[in-house]
Amino acid sequence: MSKELEKTEGFSLKNICVVLVEPQGALNIGSVCRAMMNFGFSDLRLVSPQADHLCDEARRMAVKASVLLEGARIFDDLPSALEDCQMTLGTTRRFGKYREDFLHPDEAGDFLLPWTEKGRAAFLFGREDRGLLTSELDLCHRFITIPTDENLPSMNLAQAVAVCLYETARAVGRAQGKSSGRKRLASGKVLEGMYAHMRRTLLDIGFLDPQNPDHILRSFRRIFGRAHLNDREVRILHGLWSRIDWIEGERRKGKS
Repeated sequence: MSKELEKTEGFSLKNICVVLVEPQGALNIGSVCRAMMNFGFSDLRLVSPQADHLCDEARRMAVKASVLLEGARIFDDLPSALEDCQMTLGTTRRFGKYREDFLHPDEAGDFLLPWTEKGRAAFLFGREDRGLLTSELDLCHRFITIPTDENLPSMNLAQAVAVCLYETARAVGRAQGKSSGRKRLASGKVLEGMYAHMRRTLLDIGFLDPQNPDHILRSFRRIFGRAHLNDREVRILHGLWSRIDWIEGERRKGKS
């Protein structure tokens, strides 16, 4: 992910750490690193890992994210891993009396980002076979659950991490004014300038009814509104109207 996604509107993905409690598979740890680098995260913390995170298997799954394996911080206990975090979101499929108001991953991203302006936040993931213990969940401020089918509700560790990080990256994209995290949308001022140019041009060539030009223009607004135009696309449309203006000017010269 580009550097512009790492920090925007005061939010910083560098202030979000991924904490794995007693991960049991080197392949999973490597896959987590790859997902982290895919979406712009860099702080990996391992609590009492049960597998060698620097072995060949882990490196093979991490691919170009081996640098995150090498930079991972190892902790003997969970409180130490979370001591600098102001907000911790724990992932769990266990529903109980004291675990209410769950966040889905798409909500978690929007919820977590403002905390990165104030300090450090954490995504906490449990063991592959039994998740997080109650005492570990007690250290979490909020809980995340990923909606899955009841026939197989438990997700693979690395896949669960990827879902949560993807949704957080999407939240950053929305904060930047991007559509699905892909492009920065044109501002209202820029769009209105383009619509005003289009109105003049289409009136000038007789496409619009001078008595009620906005009737057709409203349809154009809906069409372009669905397209989620960015600045470059607006400039292209300005160029189109300008070309029509020039052709119409030349046509009138020829007639005169």
